Amino acid sequence: MVGEDILRIAGEVVESRLWLGTSRYPSPEVMVEALQRGRAGIVTVSVRRLNLQAPADTFLELLLGRFRLLPNTAGCYTAEEAIFLAELSREALQTHWIKLEVIGDEVTLWPDSEQLLLAARELIKRGFTVLAYAPDDPIICQRLADIGCAAVMPLAAPIGSGQGIRDPEKLLLIRQRLAGVPLVIDAGIGSPSDAALAMELGYDAVLLNTAVAEAQNPPLMAEAMHMAIEAGRKAYLAGRIPRISYARPSSPMEGLPF
Repeated sequence: MVGEDILRIAGEVVESRLWLGTSRYPSPEVMVEALQRGRAGIVTVSVRRLNLQAPADTFLELLLGRFRLLPNTAGCYTAEEAIFLAELSREALQTHWIKLEVIGDEVTLWPDSEQLLLAARELIKRGFTVLAYAPDDPIICQRLADIGCAAVMPLAAPIGSGQGIRDPEKLLLIRQRLAGVPLVIDAGIGSPSDAALAMELGYDAVLLNTAVAEAQNPPLMAEAMHMAIEAGRKAYLAGRIPRISYARPSSPMEGLPF
């Protein structure tokens, strides 16, 4: 039943299937209002952007104790860099959860699969709960799951592009191959309809940032995203009708007087 539908990552309950980032907002106050209106289950923070020794010098003090924070390794180009930032965040924020990002270049921000797998293996050995930002590649996603990532997070489109879900068939294939593995759509979402489609494909959550932070009204957009994700999840659980290539009357034809 829908009422019993609970999201668990690494055995822990995550209260909401909308996860939000913390960059590009017009102000820290707008950011916090958007996170609240969207009922963000997880809030990601870039370790590179924070002064972990002095939270009062950054927006971190606005988040601590109010939201479930997930530090990420955004901006890393090698496994070595990502591992260093993960260890730094674990010590400063007292969490073994990490969103692992290792990108190949600064133009596409596309995940570097080789470095990503290297970093994921090492971090899991060190006791981290790894949520891995990945390309929409079924093989790479399978390998991340096989080595023990707590969640695999394939992109829908390039980061910040707002293109929406460019290849739903590939994302559906990943969902089918990784049955039982928590999957989160990460990057490329542009509108609530994109988020709803992600959930209809069977994904467990959606992580987005730019679509809310750069909206004309970020708090209102965050609320819209939350509602769309709830609707998409319920639609997935309800089970849509199959697509057919011909018309089918809504009313039965039997018993008509002519």
